Amino acid sequence: MMASLQPDRDGARPLGRARHCDELVRRGPRPEERAEIVSDWRRDLARRLAGELAELLPGDRLSVTVSEPELLRGADLLARIGPVAANSLLRCGDAERTALLSFDCANAIALTDRSFGGDGDIAQVAGPAEGEPLPRSAALLIDRVAAIVARALAEGADQGVPASGPAAAPGAAGVVLRSESAARLKPFAPDAPCVALAIGIANQEGREWEARLGLAEKVFDAILPGSGARGPARRPNTAPARGEDAPFGAIPLPLEGVLAEFELSLARLERLAPGDAIALAVPGELPLRIGERVVGWGRIGTVGESMALRLTRVPAATPASSPSASRKDFAA
Repeated sequence: MMASLQPDRDGARPLGRARHCDELVRRGPRPEERAEIVSDWRRDLARRLAGELAELLPGDRLSVTVSEPELLRGADLLARIGPVAANSLLRCGDAERTALLSFDCANAIALTDRSFGGDGDIAQVAGPAEGEPLPRSAALLIDRVAAIVARALAEGADQGVPASGPAAAPGAAGVVLRSESAARLKPFAPDAPCVALAIGIANQEGREWEARLGLAEKVFDAILPGSGARGPARRPNTAPARGEDAPFGAIPLPLEGVLAEFELSLARLERLAPGDAIALAVPGELPLRIGERVVGWGRIGTVGESMALRLTRVPAATPASSPSASRKDFAA
C-alpha cells in the first residue's frame, strides 16, 4: 500500500511535531560567558563568607578572597592537602553535591586563637604533636566554619534557577563527615577531574588564614548559578533512605562513647599539670555519638577481656531503630 501526504486547505503540507532530547538541545555558556559566571560566583561567595565568618571573630572586619579555580586530578588535589589536616565533607544542597573543605593544622589553630581574642599569628602557633588530634576547641571552630561554607555554596547555587527542576532546598546543606584524612572522606574519585580553590581570610590587622576547597568538576558546574550545566530533572526518590545505601553506605564513621563531660575555666586549664586529679560524675547511661549527634545510649560492661557499651536506647530516627538494637554490644 502506498501512502501519500495530502495537502491541507491552504495547499501546504502538514508539519510533524518535532520532539527534541533535552540533553541534545541544552547548550552551555560560551567560554567568555562562563568566565563571567565564575567571576561573579567567586565575588558573591567571598562577600557572603566575609559577613558570616565575622560572627566567629568578634571585633574583626574580615575580607575574604576566593581564588581562580584550578583543574586537577582528584589524587593530585588530595596530595596537596596532605595526610593530616582538618577536613570536612560538605553537602551543598543536592545530596550528590559534595565538596571538601580543608584547613591545615596551623591555620586551624591560629584561627581558633584569634576567635578567643589572641593574635591569630600562624608563625607563633605550635601545631599538635605527631599522632595527636587537633585540639577540641579548634575542631569545633572549623566545624562551624565548614557549616557556613556549605550553606554559602548551596545558597549561591540556588540564586540561579536550574534548567529543568527546582532549586535544592536551602536547608539541605551542612557538614556530612569530618576526618584528619581527606582521602578517607572519599570526596571524589582519584582519577576524576576536580576543581581546587583557595579561600583566603584576612582581618584588618593583617592576619591571614587559608583553607582549600575541592569539588568534582561536575559538582562545580552544578553549583554555578545560571551556568546551564545542570542535569535534567529527576523523579523524586520516595523510598526511605537507609544507612547502607550508596553513596555513603561504605564510609566508616568514627563513633565515640562519652564517659563524662565537664567544664574548666581557662585559668584552671592553663594550670593543669601531670598528677592533677579531676573528679568525674559518670552517668548511668553514656551517650554514643557521631560528632555532636547522639545516636544511642548505653551502659558500660565487658565483652571478653574488652570494655564494651551495651546499648539501652536508640533514637527512632537512626537506621538502628529495630527492636534488636536495644541489646547491641559495641566493644570499646
